[in-house]
Amino acid sequence: MGSQFMPLQLEVKDGKITRVYEYGEKEADEDYGNKRIVPGFIDVHTHGAYGFDTNDAEPEGLRDWMKRIPEEGVTGILPTTVTQMPDVLEKAVANVAAVVEEGYEGAEILGIHFEGPYLDMEYKGAQPPEAIAKATVEQFKKYQEAAHGLIKYITLAPEHDADYALTRYCKETGVVVSMGHSSATYEQAMMGIANGARSMTHVYNGMTPYHHRKPGLVGTAMRVRSIYGEIICDGCHSHLAALNNYYTAKGPDYAIMISDSLRAKHCAPGGNYQLGGHDIEIGEDGLARLKGTDTIAGSTLRMNRGLRILVEEAMVPFESALNSCTINPARVLGVDDRKGCLAAGYDADMVVLEDDYEVAQTYCRGVAML
Repeated sequence: MGSQFMPLQLEVKDGKITRVYEYGEKEADEDYGNKRIVPGFIDVHTHGAYGFDTNDAEPEGLRDWMKRIPEEGVTGILPTTVTQMPDVLEKAVANVAAVVEEGYEGAEILGIHFEGPYLDMEYKGAQPPEAIAKATVEQFKKYQEAAHGLIKYITLAPEHDADYALTRYCKETGVVVSMGHSSATYEQAMMGIANGARSMTHVYNGMTPYHHRKPGLVGTAMRVRSIYGEIICDGCHSHLAALNNYYTAKGPDYAIMISDSLRAKHCAPGGNYQLGGHDIEIGEDGLARLKGTDTIAGSTLRMNRGLRILVEEAMVPFESALNSCTINPARVLGVDDRKGCLAAGYDADMVVLEDDYEVAQTYCRGVAML
């Protein structure tokens, strides 16, 4: 509460926090003692879990994911596509729209993160090269129509967006543009920001590295404090020191922790998986790689464990770490009037944490999920 822990009581009615009382003022239905209660986590970049991938376009797989993901404290989510051919992407976003309209339980779908296909070939990472396309407003309109307007966030390479036309269109229509999988120079990135880009996708990964004479996207992320930037906090995608450097540069208000998780998350070790139609394998470190290569293809990070890694291993201040998975993603999505904070009038999205950061209970709009 107010960037600090206090002994308080929260009153919840109809999915909202209606009152906040001093501790002991009211008889409690549930008393969690000295356990920490924090706002629900919001993951703006996650492809799947429990064997399901957003591109599968299976309604029951998506529903199962939303119902079960609160086990790691997630209460808000952007199901994220991966670059594939237009028919696959249209079905994927249409499936999310149908589930939202027909109903589901658990974490709230706050929109769709459309990662690609407007990316750079050199920094595509594990994105399928055969499906990478030229950015056009006309094609994006078709995807948005299939999504019933649910695409709220898009990853694109600004240097391949001619005249920054798609960036400007997204800005005008309320879609957050995040620069990533990109070979953009510092100057091109700054032009992307000038034309409406507001975030960066998994900083350090899938972009030009920092060099003191060529700052690139990483240098832009560090220099422009007021642009948001996602970061994968598993300690593998980025060194712990790099995590600390990033959070030190961004301060408490603009870093966004993401999982970038794949269908293999919450699945037993081993098994055969795919991303964008390409085979991947899960290593002992929990990282996914394109089969037979060292190319990282995503993670199996759980958000509560990302918080622990940031605080206990990367030595990031707790406020900055917590903000990056609660109020900061809420702000970039424009839902910070109801998400990301424990205060009267906000959605009753709450996570009860054990001392070791494991989740004791999660409430999604006031409903206990565990």
